[in-house]
Amino acid sequence: MTALQTIAVAFAMFSALPMPQFDWNAKNMRYALCAFPLVGAVCGALWCLCGMLPLPALARAAGFCLVPVWVTGGIHLDGYADTCDALSSYGDTAKKLEILKDPHCGAFAVIRLCSYFAAYFALCGCVQFTPRVGALWALALVGERALSGLAVAAFPLAKNTGLAHTFATAADRVNVRRALAVLCAAVAAALLALGGWALVLAAAGVFVRYYFVAKKQFGGTTGDLAGCFLQKCEIWMLAALAACQWLGVL
Repeated sequence: MTALQTIAVAFAMFSALPMPQFDWNAKNMRYALCAFPLVGAVCGALWCLCGMLPLPALARAAGFCLVPVWVTGGIHLDGYADTCDALSSYGDTAKKLEILKDPHCGAFAVIRLCSYFAAYFALCGCVQFTPRVGALWALALVGERALSGLAVAAFPLAKNTGLAHTFATAADRVNVRRALAVLCAAVAAALLALGGWALVLAAAGVFVRYYFVAKKQFGGTTGDLAGCFLQKCEIWMLAALAACQWLGVL
């Protein structure tokens, strides 16, 4: 029962899918970050379903673009938008953290979101679906969430409030780090076995940059930064996937 509640906590927080209502407590939140990658598995399954449907090319590209948004409810895009506003302020750390808490969407966030979706849609239009590509992308969607959860459990926290702090402090951080590190390694191995080395390099590069930007600009990670990382990791892996197909590697 606790395992099912743990999965439900992860889906209730990180997706828009309907979940049973119950109280969150120390037991069912302890390993919720480990269940977070399951949301990526659902996104991957629906992405593959979209790829197999007999849809026009533009409709399929739109489906590829929107499936993660529909499943997650845009929670990670919200973090991306807030982080864009904060970084564009060029203020000190305290100012950036204050902007992250502001519920309003600034001009830079709107510009970056429009640019993000234009690029994402274009890349989706470049991807030709095959069973191998579907498997690669499903693994990528799982892996990016494993990396995001690993960062929350392993990186220093920028503040003692907020989503990242709530899940990090409720987690058994040592065992969560171990479990997610093993999952990240397993996903990377599977991607490499399928020829997705470019996706692994893209994810690793974004993850390393995430650590240094979070530490230098914000003093640590937050829920918004975790969401921003996930969106950046996703679009760079998608670009790697599209590039590999264009070069004839996949």
